Amino acid sequence: MSATTPFTAGRVGRRRLATRQRLGLGLLGLLLAIAWLTPWLHDADPARQQLTRILELPTLATPLGTDHLGRDLLARTAAALRLSLGMALLSVVSAAVPGILLGVIAGWRGGWVDRVLGSLADACLALPGLLLVLLLVAIAPGNFWALYVGIALVLWIEYFRVVRARTRVLVASPQLEASRLLGFGPGYLFRRHLWPELAPQVLTLAAFGAASAILAMAALGFVSVGLRPPTAELGLMMTELLPYYHEAPWAMAQPILVLCLLVLSLNLLAGRDPR
Repeated sequence: MSATTPFTAGRVGRRRLATRQRLGLGLLGLLLAIAWLTPWLHDADPARQQLTRILELPTLATPLGTDHLGRDLLARTAAALRLSLGMALLSVVSAAVPGILLGVIAGWRGGWVDRVLGSLADACLALPGLLLVLLLVAIAPGNFWALYVGIALVLWIEYFRVVRARTRVLVASPQLEASRLLGFGPGYLFRRHLWPELAPQVLTLAAFGAASAILAMAALGFVSVGLRPPTAELGLMMTELLPYYHEAPWAMAQPILVLCLLVLSLNLLAGRDPR
């Protein structure tokens, strides 16, 4: 086993991840700027139809052109980005909080508590994630909250399994045992010994989970079982523009490019260089 301390390991990890993470952070920052600054700098309604301006090329008035209904593509792309990022953040937080909490409880307590929580996670895992999301979307078609709940229910299992396995090891560590014998409570033990070790793995899962949530929403929108028109959503925009890819390939390419860059930025933030 390597004699590298957590401190030096952290320094090595930061040095190795710096270039990749900076690139991912830069891409994500650019997309965030487009999403939230566009309404201030470009006053256009993403749902407003102008049938006399169908599939216009980019101009100063419409920097990304218009779609098949004359709607401003820059405004719609920014709105779709806000929706995707908001859904990803909400889903990740809703999945991470119970996943971490239950994982720590299961790994710390062990015994029947671990078995019960592990069986619950296995039961949820037995149902394919996409099928669960489709089931909830079918119950409430076109409903944002049904889509959000379905994605969050799929993501929490990853946090639970990783945190439970890591907590089992950390609970038996000499450092935590010493702090426990000195009378420190569970809150201190979690903050001092568990969370510093769990945080890198949790943040990596969060980045991958956000990318998965964005792809899931886009995939459901593309097959017309997610959100409904006139909502500006990346997958739905692809479906609407697909029949016009011969006349306006630049319009069809925009939601595809934005989705690729969004997922790429999150994967760069989460990825690790090989040793």
